[in-house]
Amino acid sequence: MENNLAENSGNVAAYDTGHTPHSPKPEPTDPKPDGGGTAEGEPSPPPSETLHEGDQANQEKKNETVKESPPPNHEKLAEDIDQLFLTLREDNDKSKGNAEKLEIPRFVERYLHMVEEKIIKYDSGEGKAKWGEVEEEDSWLLENADRITKLMKLLTNHHCEIEEERRNSLVNRTGSIQQRVMSYLEEDFRIIMEESRIIPTELDPGGNNNNADPKGKHVASSEKQEDVQDPDREQTESQPSFPGYPEEAIASLRKIATEMLSGGYESECCQVYIISRRNVFEEILQKLGLERISIDEMVQKVPWETLARDMIPAWINTFKECAAVFFPGERKLAEAIFADNPSVSEGLFSSLSRGVVIQLLNFAEGAAMTKRAGEKLFKLLDMYETLRDVIPKLDGMFPEESVEELKTEMTLAKSRLGESAIAIFCDLENSIKSETAKTAVPGGAVHPLTRYIMNYLAIAGDYKETLEQVFREHSKIERPDSTGMPRQENGASASDKEAASPFSTQAMRVMDLLDASLEGKARLYKEVALSNFFMMNNGRYILQKIKSSSEMSQVMGDNWCRKKSSELRTYHKNYQRETWNRVLASLNHEGLTVNGKVQKPVVKERFKSFNAMFDEIHRTQSTWVVKDEQLQSELRVSISTVVIPAYRAFLGRFAQILDPGRQTEKYVKYQPEDIETHIDELFEGKPHQGVGKRKT
Repeated sequence: MENNLAENSGNVAAYDTGHTPHSPKPEPTDPKPDGGGTAEGEPSPPPSETLHEGDQANQEKKNETVKESPPPNHEKLAEDIDQLFLTLREDNDKSKGNAEKLEIPRFVERYLHMVEEKIIKYDSGEGKAKWGEVEEEDSWLLENADRITKLMKLLTNHHCEIEEERRNSLVNRTGSIQQRVMSYLEEDFRIIMEESRIIPTELDPGGNNNNADPKGKHVASSEKQEDVQDPDREQTESQPSFPGYPEEAIASLRKIATEMLSGGYESECCQVYIISRRNVFEEILQKLGLERISIDEMVQKVPWETLARDMIPAWINTFKECAAVFFPGERKLAEAIFADNPSVSEGLFSSLSRGVVIQLLNFAEGAAMTKRAGEKLFKLLDMYETLRDVIPKLDGMFPEESVEELKTEMTLAKSRLGESAIAIFCDLENSIKSETAKTAVPGGAVHPLTRYIMNYLAIAGDYKETLEQVFREHSKIERPDSTGMPRQENGASASDKEAASPFSTQAMRVMDLLDASLEGKARLYKEVALSNFFMMNNGRYILQKIKSSSEMSQVMGDNWCRKKSSELRTYHKNYQRETWNRVLASLNHEGLTVNGKVQKPVVKERFKSFNAMFDEIHRTQSTWVVKDEQLQSELRVSISTVVIPAYRAFLGRFAQILDPGRQTEKYVKYQPEDIETHIDELFEGKPHQGVGKRKT
C-alpha cells in the first residue's frame, strides 16, 4: 500500500536503494489498472471511515502531500522512466538474468499520456517540424523512441507483477505510440535520404568510348588501354561526392536507423533506404544516357545505330562507374548509416548492388541477342572487355555471401557476348560467299569485298588479345575448314603459337576464302594483263593491311607474308609479260639489218608498231586504278626502267635512217621524255584524251 502510494506520487526514492520495487499482492484499496483517481492521475484516497484512526491520519498526510506536489513534467517523467530501465539493468546484472518479477510503476501511464499528447499535437494542424529545423524536437523524438522501445521490450519480455488487463492495455497503448513515433522517424529518414543526397556531376555519358567511330573501331589501342585505367582515376576524382551525403546527414540517418532497427522496424527502414538508393541509380543511368530497357525492346525495337552510338557506350561507362565509384560508395554509405548493424548494411548493399548488376547484365544479354551483323562485333567486344576487367575485382567489392552469385551472373553474360562475337566473326565467311557479283570491277581496282574484309580484320587486330581469349574460352565446337579448301601449307611460322589458336585458324580460313573469291573475280576480265593486274592490286592491298597491324601480322605469321609477297611478284611479272614485253619486242634490233644494211621498211614498221602499242596501252591503262601511291609509283618506275632505255637505244640507232622532215615526224612520234611523261599518267583511273606529239 505504502509503495503504491509512493509510486503514484511520482516519488522515486525506492530506486535509490538500487533495488527494483516489487508490489505486494493487490489489496482492495489498490488503485484500478486504468489509473483512475484525481485529475492528475493520482488514485482517489480511500474513504476515511474504512480506515483505522492511525491509518486515516497517515492517509490524510499523504493526500496533503499529493495535493501540494506540482504536476510531473516531461523531464521528470523521462528521468523516472530512465531510472526504471537503469534499475532493471542493474538488477539483471546482479542476478545474472534471474531477476524477480517486476512491478510496473504508475508513472508509466502518465509518461505514455505525455507522449500521446505530443503526438496529438503533431497530428493536429501544427504538424511536426522538418528534421533539422528544431534540434530539440529531433532529440525529443529520438530519445522517446528509445524509451518507448525499451518499455515495449520490458512489457513483453519480462515477468511483471501486473494484472493481465493492465498489461494488455499497456502493451497495446505502448505499441500504438511506438508505431506513430516510428512513422515520424521513417518519414524523417526518407526526407534526409532524398533531399540531402548529391548526384555526382563528373559522370561522363560517353565515357572514353567516344573515341570510337560508328562502326566500333577505336582510334588507337593505346587509348583502349587508357579506358581500362580510367575508372581508378575517376574514382579518385569522384570520391569526395560519395557516399553522397554530408557528414551531419549521415549522423542523423545513423541515429534514426539505430532507433528504428532497435524498435523492430527494420523492414520499414530498409525499404525506405533501398527505394531511395535505387532512385539515385536511376538518375545516374539517366545522366549517363542509359535508359531502362527490357531485353525484348532491345532485340525488337531499338535500332542498332542507336545502341551503338548512344546506349552501348553509356552502358560501358556506367559499368565502369559502378565498379570504380558507385559500388564502393554504396557499401561505404550502408556501413556508415547502419554502423551498429553490420549484417543489415551488408544485406542492403548486396540487395541494391545485385539489382543494379542484374539490370546492367540484362542489357548485355539483350545486345548479345540482337540479330547478327558484322558491324556489331566490336561493340560486343567492348562490352565483353568491360565485364572481363570487372569480374576479378568483385572479391573485394561485395560481401562474401553474394560475390559468387554475382560472379556467376557476370560470367554467364560475358559468355553470351563471347559466343555472339564468335558467331559474327565466323559470319565473315558468309560475307565472302554471298558476294557473287558477275561484273568485274572497272580498271582492276581493289574490290569492295577486299576493302571490307581487310578493314574488318585490321580493326579485329586491335582486339587480338580479346579475340584470342573469346575463341579460346567460348568456342563450343571444333569444326573442319568450312570453306572446303585445304589450308595453305606455309611451313613453320615465327608465330606458330598464335597460328595454332582458334582465332588465328579462323582468320586464316577467312583469308583463304577471300583469295579464292578474288581468283574467281579475276577470271571475269577478258585481258590476261588486267586479270593479273587485278590480283596484284588486291593482293598488295591485303598485304599492306596485314603489315600495318602488328597484331594481325602476328596472327598471319611471317611465312604467310613472305608467301603473299611472292604471289604479288608473280602477278607483276605476268602483267609485265602480257603488256610491256610485247612493246619491247617491237624495239628488238634483230631482223633490222641484212648483210650489214639497215632495212628501212622494217624500221618504219617497228616504229609504227611501237607507237600503236604504246598509244593503246596509254589509252587503256590510264583508266586502270591503283589507289596505293607506293604501288602506283613502283609500277611506273618498273615500266620506265625497262621501256625508256630500250626506246632511247632504238631511237638513237635507227631514227637517222629515216628521211628528215615529214617522214621522221610521221614515224618518230615520241621522244624518251614523252614516254616518261605518259607512263606517269598510267593507273590514275581516268581516261586521257590523247598523247602528245613529238617534242621539237
